[in-house]
Amino acid sequence: MTDAEPPVLLFTPGGRDAVVAATILGEGQITSQICGSLAEVVARLHTAACAVLTEEALLSSNRQALADWIAAQPPWSDFPFILLRLRGAEPNTQLTDLLGNVSVLERPFHPATLIMAARAAHRAKRRQLEARAHLEERERTTERQALLIRELHHRVKNTLATVQALLGASARSATTVDAFYEAFSARVISLAKTHNLLTEDYWQQAPLREMLMNELGPYNDVEGSRIQLDGPPIDLMGDLAVPTGMAIHELTTNAAKHGALSVPEGCIRIRWGVEQTPAARMLHLDWTERGGPFTETPTRKGFGSTLLQRVLKLQCQAEIAFDFQPAGLHFTMRAPLPETRVVPTY
Repeated sequence: MTDAEPPVLLFTPGGRDAVVAATILGEGQITSQICGSLAEVVARLHTAACAVLTEEALLSSNRQALADWIAAQPPWSDFPFILLRLRGAEPNTQLTDLLGNVSVLERPFHPATLIMAARAAHRAKRRQLEARAHLEERERTTERQALLIRELHHRVKNTLATVQALLGASARSATTVDAFYEAFSARVISLAKTHNLLTEDYWQQAPLREMLMNELGPYNDVEGSRIQLDGPPIDLMGDLAVPTGMAIHELTTNAAKHGALSVPEGCIRIRWGVEQTPAARMLHLDWTERGGPFTETPTRKGFGSTLLQRVLKLQCQAEIAFDFQPAGLHFTMRAPLPETRVVPTY
């Protein structure tokens, strides 16, 4: 036994029983605490390994508080008691029934007998605590599974609605079947990449840097100079990650067709950061294109800009701005970061 283990409580007020029992247990490296009343015993039971009681001490005390404590134990608990009685005395079944998990020792006894009984009680208490930990883990696992199922239902409905919107918008903006297929497939693949990042983390968070590299990585050069990412590690919750991932895809597609990524010398710099405001934590994202063709404000809105305007503003309460500078597109986004949900892990 070690001092770190919970103590054995001693309520043996007759003569030197308590001192003798404490000495015997100490020689066996078992920590003990002498209690002056049954009420003190009851107050300390939740932090003890077991309790050593004498029959006469129990019979002369009000046992109602002890009976209530024993009856209120959780299902995993069956607190061990050691009951001392005089050799030859009639067993008191009322006391043994009250205590439940009880070992009865007749006095006088060999010191080793008390040590073995206390060690057995320690082992029983440890097994009970292990059972409690197992039950609590199962309960947390069940709660986590229920949470993930609810989250899955929510995400599937949102994903189907998003795919339906992608289908309709891609069809309206396409001029040929091949153009429709190419645009729609690319958008679904982009959506799938963000989903992969989320499902790898049990649909909790997706790293912003990895989301950017999934879309922009193929356009980078060997030196890594065409795509410059500058910002701290940030994980986006699903409600913000999905529309942000779609927006990154649309910006990348536009840059590849008309902007900085359409020519070898073009480059894109994306910077981001987080600001703590009284209302919420805000994500700032800055997308700047340089070295591409001459840029001017488009005469009509395409699907990409419509997506950014509607989804980011309505779904994420984001503030966005397009600045079609001659040197290249400058896009900014400022969106509140949802609170991170804490889910138990095992």
